[in-house]
Amino acid sequence: MPGTTYVVEVNPQLPARLARLEELANDLSYSWNRATRALFSRLHPALWLAVGHNPKAFLKRVDQKRLEAAARDPAFLGSVNRVLSTYDTYQDVSNRPDGQHLQKDDVVAYFCAEFGFHESLPIYSGGLGILAGDHCKAASDLALPFIGVGLLYRQGYFNQKLDADGRQHASYTDADFADLPVTRLTHPDGSERRVFVDLPGRTVQARVWEALAGRVRLLLLDTFVPENNEHDREITHRLYGGDRHARLEQEIMLGVGGVRALEALGIKPTVWHINEGHAAFLILERIRGLCQQGLPFAVALEAVAANVCFTTHTPVPAGHDHFSEEEIVHHFEQWCREVGATPEQLLALGETPGEREFNMTTLAIVGSRQQNGVSRIHGTVSSRICAHHWPQIEPIENPMDHVTNGVHVPTFVATEWHETFDRHLGIGWEQRQTDAGFWDKVKTIPDATFWSIRQILKEQLLHLVCYRLSRQHVRNQGSPSRLDRMLRLADPEKPNVLTIGFARRFATYKRATLLFHDLGRLERIIANDERPVLFLFAGKAHPADVPGQELIRRIAEVSRLPQFEGRILMLEDYDLQLSRRLVAGVDVWLNNPVYPLEASGTSGMKAGMNGVLNLSVLDGWWDEGYNYTSEVANGWGIKPASDRLDEARRDAEEANDLYDLLEQEVIPTYYRTGAAGFSPEWVAMSKHAIATITPYFNVTRMVGEYAQRFYAPASRQGRHYAAHDFAVARAVADWKARVREAWSGVQLRRVDTPPPRMMFGETIRIEVMVRLNGLSPTDIAVEVMLGRPASTNYTPPRGACVALQPVDGQEDGEQRYALDLTPEHCGKIEYRLRAYPAHPSLTHRFEMGMMLWL
Repeated sequence: MPGTTYVVEVNPQLPARLARLEELANDLSYSWNRATRALFSRLHPALWLAVGHNPKAFLKRVDQKRLEAAARDPAFLGSVNRVLSTYDTYQDVSNRPDGQHLQKDDVVAYFCAEFGFHESLPIYSGGLGILAGDHCKAASDLALPFIGVGLLYRQGYFNQKLDADGRQHASYTDADFADLPVTRLTHPDGSERRVFVDLPGRTVQARVWEALAGRVRLLLLDTFVPENNEHDREITHRLYGGDRHARLEQEIMLGVGGVRALEALGIKPTVWHINEGHAAFLILERIRGLCQQGLPFAVALEAVAANVCFTTHTPVPAGHDHFSEEEIVHHFEQWCREVGATPEQLLALGETPGEREFNMTTLAIVGSRQQNGVSRIHGTVSSRICAHHWPQIEPIENPMDHVTNGVHVPTFVATEWHETFDRHLGIGWEQRQTDAGFWDKVKTIPDATFWSIRQILKEQLLHLVCYRLSRQHVRNQGSPSRLDRMLRLADPEKPNVLTIGFARRFATYKRATLLFHDLGRLERIIANDERPVLFLFAGKAHPADVPGQELIRRIAEVSRLPQFEGRILMLEDYDLQLSRRLVAGVDVWLNNPVYPLEASGTSGMKAGMNGVLNLSVLDGWWDEGYNYTSEVANGWGIKPASDRLDEARRDAEEANDLYDLLEQEVIPTYYRTGAAGFSPEWVAMSKHAIATITPYFNVTRMVGEYAQRFYAPASRQGRHYAAHDFAVARAVADWKARVREAWSGVQLRRVDTPPPRMMFGETIRIEVMVRLNGLSPTDIAVEVMLGRPASTNYTPPRGACVALQPVDGQEDGEQRYALDLTPEHCGKIEYRLRAYPAHPSLTHRFEMGMMLWL
């Protein structure tokens, strides 16, 4: 039509009685508070769905008459008052739970490239972001002094569409920040708060936004400001977008800009947590700040590292971010001048042996004193991957620790379980998440009630599956008859079909198509109309990951084969809404990664808490969670094949194990129904899954571990190093320089005669002479490490060591160390002697990575 089109958005006015709905809409605690979300849904269910469950967008669009009617409705007002009462009680920090281990004035700053709270704030791509969101939620629940720092992307992760052949098509949508639960921070005069970050030849500005998540604040930076050039406006445009140069500038903005945002707001963290290496440039910025206060570079590094914690999530060296040395020097030339460091000193902070690139994981380790992986296996793998940082220390003893991941129970346990737990476990069960004995009460829920809940959750899932697949099928111009065949087992009216889910990022190591290793055998197992099986697949492959996209195409191809039609379904656009339905609604959660490449995984935890049985390779968290020694198991474990096998034989071995479990255990157990119409054995396993997985694999336990084992010690070390004008940091830096200079000349020799045998109760005198090469006797610890001979298959426990003491002064530059040892056990005892640098102010006794064995 002719003429100019003008657009105006008319927003409703909240009646006075509903005014605080706006406050609720701007606090991400709605992402784990079902009663809050129910208020908005109740006002206008169709609109609530249309805005993607986004309360802020909802309040901008809801009809004024509905609001006015709700303000006159006593029942609705009663619900509002109950929600607000709960909200106000939660926000009261005087209700802080005990045992958080931190001091009153502590602040933990948690840096991450993505945060996944809810679909209404799309600044996440997958597991790392969801974990970061859950970490913040638990910090809020525990009332920890905690603040998150990240980037506000105009485009989050991509939307996925699959064509008729299963080819993935990625599309991006710009978010309207006015619809997001974020607030732009301003100065008292109303001007925007901004931070300024120097990049080569220019200064980039970033707005500072704030999101609230209960008691936790989240600061987010946004470079889309008029003063920046077009290139710099795009730095925070897309999550993980662009080439490596764009990635570098994003990570500089996160690390450097994040530190400056905290400074601009007057926030002084006592603990800094780097969640994956993307934010490691915060170390350089903190060093710069201390050097500008007059500290030498080496002293500033010690002072900074003392209170930095670093969590790595990557199980392979190639997964760590790295940049060319030339780019790093180019971007940090000014930094070198400001801190008085040479380019070589800068590059040494990110140097990895054998590589000529700057590694962000290396920077994070060099600039921290607390490091951890995210499961027991991953901690061991990471200690090996990162062993070059502590070259003379055995990986089992180096500083790399682990904290197994968890998930936020109130977010991911389905509403129906909340209500059931209230009735059978008691109101307040959320406060007893880590009490294993308490969760045994799940087994008292009547089997019929329990099974009914499981079927209701499956019905809800199948409704969503039918809706999404119908929409996908119609868009791809598929025939109605084929759609009927596709959905014949996904019938919400008949949810008694064994349903197995596989949903995650489609990286090749996750082996989404391992199930198809032998299609003939798979057909014999699942193509049985008396015991039907439905497989649901979902997940995105990175737009640049062609092999990952090929896995999706292969699933679509197999799903079209006549023998598998309707038995294998591939759902597009895997998101948080679909994830919540899948982990609650399927019967079995399938996961078959290449061992040991699953750092942790959390989707299986969410499934287990909803009574879903895991069928997984014993990798990541499932190696710890699988309860096979119990009389009733909580799922099934696929044993990893020998690492001596080649890739093809390994896949064949593990695929056969998967088929055996499906054929001999999973399917028969599900369909071994009793008079009640369900399998009592299956229900018992499902209850056991909830009872064993929930109390340990929750994020409350996880964050509590971080607080006790990492945050509190880091806070103490940070204060200790900074006290009295950084006296300890100066002393440690000087001491380390002396030790590094002298260490190559330190030598050990034994001067006593070791007896081949002795009687129980006798004492052996062990004496070692140490050439100190200018060091003092207290600079070196000498110890005997005790154990049994390896032939007995006995592994000595960590810490089975006894120190030798310096005696008699020095002789010709050598110091005598001695120990009178009285063995406590009979039989053959194996012992070895070693020495390493020792200082009372080190965070970890082996942090220098130096060790001499006699």
